[in-house]
Amino acid sequence: MAVVAGLVVAFPSVAATTCPGCYGMKQVRPGLYLEPGLPPARERQVTEVIEAANRQVSDFYGGRRSSPDVLACVTTTCYRKIGGGGERGIAVLNRAVMLSPKGLDAVIASHEMSHVELHARLGSDAGPIPQWFDEGLAVVISDDPRYLKPEGTGDRCRVSTPGALPRTLDDWLRTAQADQDTYAKAACRASQWLQANGGSKAVLELIEYMAAGGALPASVAAATREAPSTAAPAG
Repeated sequence: MAVVAGLVVAFPSVAATTCPGCYGMKQVRPGLYLEPGLPPARERQVTEVIEAANRQVSDFYGGRRSSPDVLACVTTTCYRKIGGGGERGIAVLNRAVMLSPKGLDAVIASHEMSHVELHARLGSDAGPIPQWFDEGLAVVISDDPRYLKPEGTGDRCRVSTPGALPRTLDDWLRTAQADQDTYAKAACRASQWLQANGGSKAVLELIEYMAAGGALPASVAAATREAPSTAAPAG
């Protein structure tokens, strides 16, 4: 019991996605939990958003390997209760998705579902995939207009960069906090990689290649930077 209590205190989002009902969330269908007390029309609206997001991810991959539980809140009180912060949405342990009131649209929902799907397909081989590729691919799959030009415009980049992009999650979070164009830069690189290598088929081939023990391809590794060292300088 002490371990469970510690989990609830230290990682409320993990506990909430493990037992949504324990946090008062209402199950409206298998895998979908909504804030209780919503009018039927609002429940239908949120459900349709989740269905649309699921279709976007399925269309890109030609099917699904993952089926993440989705916890969706329409008020900040609900979102804070399940452990959310100031983000629009978040993938929890690559098996569940939490959506805040600001994230109740197909773009944000499919972005977070993209993370879960990629990691479900890679399994233990997810480690070598750099964070910029994971995030950039999620932007492409979600077709986020904040970071990419409309499909069919050729070069979809809103912001490009010749520099290397973050490999680790920690480095990504630091960089994104300091540079508001980080998502757009990653989306640009991912979009360009897809265009040069055959689109969604290239992602499936990359997953298969890495699952067979292959190293990170040079076309991805070349855009990746190592996280800055935190070791004290010698001497």
